[in-house]
Amino acid sequence: MNTAFILGFVILALGVLSVAFVRPKTYVARLINLEIPAWGLLLIMLAYDEALALMTFVAVTAISTFVIVRLMEWRDASC
Repeated sequence: MNTAFILGFVILALGVLSVAFVRPKTYVARLINLEIPAWGLLLIMLAYDEALALMTFVAVTAISTFVIVRLMEWRDASC
């Protein structure tokens, strides 16, 4: 197995845990911590193909940012 592939899985697992169990439970902290699993996914995809890795990284970052920002707006509007 490739070292980038293994390192990607480790970063992905740590990133998922950092998003799920974030210390300051703010949306900004979750948004910042959401980038960690995206980098892990990027390393996993880099083990296969560079173009696929870059497209996946851009898509995951854009979608996750959109979802978190919409969640922050929804939570602020409901208060």
